[in-house]
Formats: sequence, C-alpha cells, structure tokens
Amino acid sequence: MEAGMANGPGDGAQFVRWLGPLLDALRALGGSGSPDEVVERVAADLHLPDSVQNELLPSGVPRFRNQVAWARLFLVRAGLVDSSKRGIWTLTERGRGTHLSPEQAREISQKWRTARTGTPEAAPERVEDELEVPRTDYRVEVLQLMLALPPAGFEQLCRRVLREAGFVQVTVTGRAGDQGIDGYGTLQINRLVSFQVLFQCKRYKDSVTPSQVRDFRGAMAGRADKGMIITTGAFTAEARREASRDGVPPIEIIDGDKLIGLLENLELGLKKVTTYEIDAPFFNEFGG
Repeated sequence: MEAGMANGPGDGAQFVRWLGPLLDALRALGGSGSPDEVVERVAADLHLPDSVQNELLPSGVPRFRNQVAWARLFLVRAGLVDSSKRGIWTLTERGRGTHLSPEQAREISQKWRTARTGTPEAAPERVEDELEVPRTDYRVEVLQLMLALPPAGFEQLCRRVLREAGFVQVTVTGRAGDQGIDGYGTLQINRLVSFQVLFQCKRYKDSVTPSQVRDFRGAMAGRADKGMIITTGAFTAEARREASRDGVPPIEIIDGDKLIGLLENLELGLKKVTTYEIDAPFFNEFGG
C-alpha cells in the first residue's frame, strides 16, 4: 500500500486502510500507547508526508488523526483492541496475534456496517466525513463556544482548566506584546518538587505551526522550566515534532480535542449524562 494514495472506486472508506497499520503500530509500541503515540507511529511506519498528516476536515480536525481514531473504533468492535476509556489504546490477546490484510480490513468494516444498518451496502468512499458526525454534537458546540469567547475570556478559561488540573498560583498576564506569553503557573509534583510553567493560549481554528512553537520557546527562555501551548485548533506534524525536539526545552501541546477532553474529565462546562445505543443485531434476531 502506498502511503497517501487515495482509494480507488469500490475500495470503500479511506479510514479502513489504517486498521492493519494501527495493529502493527500498537505491537511495535509494546501492545499499548496513547492516541498521539499510536497515530505518530502509524505515520512514521508508513512514511506519510506531512501534507497528508496536516490536512484538515471542515471542522478543523486533522483528517488523518480522525481516520485513525475511527479505525480504532472498528478494531474495538472486532475484539482486536480494548475498549478502555482511560485514554490508552491497548491490544487484546487476540489482537496481539492478528495481522490484517487490506481485504480483511474491508471485511471488518463491512461486517460492522451490515450489523448497524441491516444491509450490506457499500461504504461511501470518503466516509470519514460521515464518521465525523459524533463530533457534531456537544463537542462541536463546545468548540464553537470557545471560539466565540473574547481573547481574555479564553485565557481565563485556560487558567481555570489548569487550576482544576492541579496547577497552583496560576496567573494570566493580560499584557499585550509579552512575546506570546499569556500566563504562568506552578505544577506541584510532590511536597518537595515543583516547577513553573509558562503557557500560551491560541483561540482559533487554524493549525499551530513549528515557527510559532519556536517563537514561544524563545520567549520562555530563562523564565520557566517548561512551556505549554493550548489551542482550540490543531498542531501540524512539523509543530508536534518541534515541540518534542531533542536538545531544547520541550513544549507541552494541548489541541482542541485534548482541551475538550480535559473539560470532560474535569466536568467543567459539561454535565455527564447516560444514553443508549441501539443494538440492531439483537432486534434482527427476531425478524424471522
């Protein structure tokens, strides 16, 4: 399979191509990994160009990351990846010994779609846009609410999130022209160890670039032990590499999805409710 090559007619959804590589990436990582680790490993294994990794869906979500996340969902339904909600993707015992060909990956996709709809209809070629639908409920609404905040309001929201996440003495500078530094706080590791973190808040839909990461690192030089960039948007593949580049202070990056995930975990602005998903195969059993 050539990296970045579009599916031909009848090949089905583009995300299906990542099912096998996702299993391989998890095996290479020792059987489990964070979403970022797995996505980056898949991209590295397949030598995907940055242009593929940086392409955005209309919502601002990186298309490749969205496709890999949906590939993981299909692998969960196939019993090859654990359904843990703790933020770590893990192979099941069966998944550890399973290697998927492109044909087997398409069979998994088709089987789930048949169970869901009751008909073996072919998946649309660019199904990842359709599969983004779950993000069009409260997550999209929350994102739009944050994008509508004034810059100072978004900075205050970030301060609240950091405080709830365990930071102390969190302060928003509120000063224009402070070389991109929007605030600082102290993360207390234990009673003896703590370090100061400078943070930058970017309230927009675009992707953060490597030059912006470098500029922020330059601004924090000599002023703090660590830096953090929080955005409602995304980070390009180059920006992610720049943030963790060897030989320079690392920058923690929080994209829109991670930020919403923090709001979920901390239950800030979001109230947890219980809902149900229809199990179509159960009813099909009684269809005669």
